[in-house]
Amino acid sequence: MIQDIYPSRLDNTFCKYTLTDEDIALFFDENGRLLMHDEQGRIEFIKGEEAKNKRTIYLFSLDEIRFFLVMDEYDHQKEGYEYRTVREIRSTCTGAEVFAVFTAYHLWRWYTDNKHCGRCGSPLDFDDKERALRCHDCGNIIYPRINPAVIVGVIKGESLLITRYRTGFAQNALVAGFTEIGETLEETVVREVFEETGVRVKNIRYYKSQPWGMAQDILVGFYCEADGEGEIHMDENELKYAEWVKREDIVLQPNNLSLTNEMMSNFKNGL
Repeated sequence: MIQDIYPSRLDNTFCKYTLTDEDIALFFDENGRLLMHDEQGRIEFIKGEEAKNKRTIYLFSLDEIRFFLVMDEYDHQKEGYEYRTVREIRSTCTGAEVFAVFTAYHLWRWYTDNKHCGRCGSPLDFDDKERALRCHDCGNIIYPRINPAVIVGVIKGESLLITRYRTGFAQNALVAGFTEIGETLEETVVREVFEETGVRVKNIRYYKSQPWGMAQDILVGFYCEADGEGEIHMDENELKYAEWVKREDIVLQPNNLSLTNEMMSNFKNGL
């Protein structure tokens, strides 16, 4: 999956570092596209020397390489580099740098969406002790947003409930959805499967989790079993496809970055 980058390691410990020439400077445009160069599927980033006199904040390190987010409005151009969406990077690039991009995008989205205090409207400042934004007028503190969501592998005998979204990602997927306020993750599983497909489930069991910065999510994977006949009544507003698919007939996604694909692969291979 995208976070499986061993022997590399992403360290998100909060530190008050200052950008140097050899650090990485991440330029996102107003649409969340990253300025980068695709070197045969590997990402090449902008170096810190090209972000002098820019307002930046340290994000994390990947092994010994430090990554900074450029906070000023984007205006940077570089020959051979272009602005690419996170979805495009996911589809065309490989390596630990893809996880770095997803994590950086998550933080860029949070910083971009929180320039003013939601309580009093005053401008927010970087906190100097932790990853937070602080309002010095009313004392409000804002932490990075993380959305809990479930990925559900529903099993009926030798078949898995495969879906495709109505819009957006076009490959095979599993039932997925966000947890509502006052709801457990297990209750989310039951509700989302029933809302999207009309199938009732039982024997819910946790599998694994995954950070997914593209949507500011923490994805939580569960397997469960159909309770009853498993007749499908698909929500056509959410999905364009929902069917019981035999193990041997499951078509996987084109890369192994997602928790969804790993869960489909596990079932396909009899795990």
